[in-house]
Amino acid sequence: MRTDDTDASTTKPSKRHHRAAMIAEAASGGLKTILIKITLLGIVDAIALYGLFILFLQQQWIIFGLVAAVTLVVNWIYFTPGKLPAKYLTPGVIFLVVFQIFVVGYTAYIGFTNYSTGHNSDKAQAISALMSSAQERVPDSPTYAVTVLDQFGTLSFLVTDPNGEVSLGSADSPLSQVNNATIDGGEGVGLTGYTTLSFQDILSRTTEITALAVPFSDDPNDGALRTNDGSSAYLYLSSLVYDEQADTMTDAKTGTIFTDTGDGAFVSATGEEMLPGWRINVGFDNFARAFTEEGIRTPLISVTLWTITFATLSVATTFFLGLFLAIVFNDMRMKGRKFYRVAMILPYAFPAFLSALVWAGMLSESFGFVNQVLLGGAEIPWLTNAWLAKISVLVVNLWLGFPYMFLVCTGALQSIPAELEEAATVDGAKPWAVFRLIKLPLLLVSVAPLLIASFAFNFNNFNLIYMLTGGGPRDAAADVNVGATDILISMVYKVAFTGQARDYGLASAFSIIIFILVAVISVVAFRKTKALEELNR
Repeated sequence: MRTDDTDASTTKPSKRHHRAAMIAEAASGGLKTILIKITLLGIVDAIALYGLFILFLQQQWIIFGLVAAVTLVVNWIYFTPGKLPAKYLTPGVIFLVVFQIFVVGYTAYIGFTNYSTGHNSDKAQAISALMSSAQERVPDSPTYAVTVLDQFGTLSFLVTDPNGEVSLGSADSPLSQVNNATIDGGEGVGLTGYTTLSFQDILSRTTEITALAVPFSDDPNDGALRTNDGSSAYLYLSSLVYDEQADTMTDAKTGTIFTDTGDGAFVSATGEEMLPGWRINVGFDNFARAFTEEGIRTPLISVTLWTITFATLSVATTFFLGLFLAIVFNDMRMKGRKFYRVAMILPYAFPAFLSALVWAGMLSESFGFVNQVLLGGAEIPWLTNAWLAKISVLVVNLWLGFPYMFLVCTGALQSIPAELEEAATVDGAKPWAVFRLIKLPLLLVSVAPLLIASFAFNFNNFNLIYMLTGGGPRDAAADVNVGATDILISMVYKVAFTGQARDYGLASAFSIIIFILVAVISVVAFRKTKALEELNR
């Protein structure tokens, strides 16, 4: 009898699972669903094919292979019956890889290079740019008939030389002879796959066309063709001579020889460096600079300490103010509680960057509302004095952040059973003891993960810093663009995207440091949260 019961109990779940699978399969195979699936996959495949075509033209074979493989796998998953978990997981996995894993991995890669202003291309492009910058028109250059072509936004020259031979070239591809060009009057005027620019198009893109230099051959010393009117081109030769065998660049005017020393640029014997250079792997040099160079190490340490202080104080002040207000407005004896609660969350309803801009105007030293109205015309440098600027940042962030904590704490307090408080009161516990020994520990169990998330958010609270103070006031002694209120993320932004010298490699190294700091702090904090949960069991 027990055997029969066991067989029946194992058979029923199996039948249920089979029936559920059949229902799911039928639901996923309807005509309407199939049409939607085909339409969406058609759009995805069209985008993929366009991307593959561009990658093929650019000869990016590794990425080409990855895109092709992913496209085939996606089509196989969605056109194969079953595989429901894979169908739901595939979009999320693709977005995770593209927008998270790839971004983090590429940032880490840049952190180990010298990618910066003057070192943002490969060596061949740097040589071409150097020689183009020193080009001069050959006085007795023959005239070459030119037709300007466009292909996906890239300009090319269809050149007819004095002998009638037609060649095609662009800034990245030297002239090469073509045999299928459209000829009119003995000159090439069009080519399959390319769009011939009209006279109006040439006028509208004059700056782009006149700046274009098409290499005459694979040897950069052979010069390039350039045009001033979009119809006739002339040979330009560079005063720089590149010796591929010796890997040197010689200035023909001065006789100075510049050598590739392995640092991503040609350098003379006197230490003079030619720019642009090229991007190379530098290993841990960016990290070494961050921790050894005085002009970088000192501001990095001060900014890191301020970032931790700012994030900690922001979480603490917003939490305790939000908790205090939640306790006050959770009291049933208070009248108009709904009105006050709505008023408390108003700062949370406005975009943070707009609120920061409004506060920046209100705290202006010369015409701000705080100085002119509240303080009777005082000239207090709220945003230009180092310490006052830090206080201002904390106060504004408190105004922006306490509504969130107020909402969280209100919900957490209301979830605590009232019986616990009543039992403690019957046992003779005072209100402070009830709060400290019962409510707060239970509250922290629910709120602690949110506090950790709030710390991570404020650790990277770029909007507030950039919109309110711009990271200022500026630290004149630092070798990098950094100010008294800069946190690590705003410092990274300034190093990478502001100023004349933009050091993407150093900024990426800073980003890796930030990632490690946040990860370590989060791991420690979550361990403390787990201990707190054990304590309250």
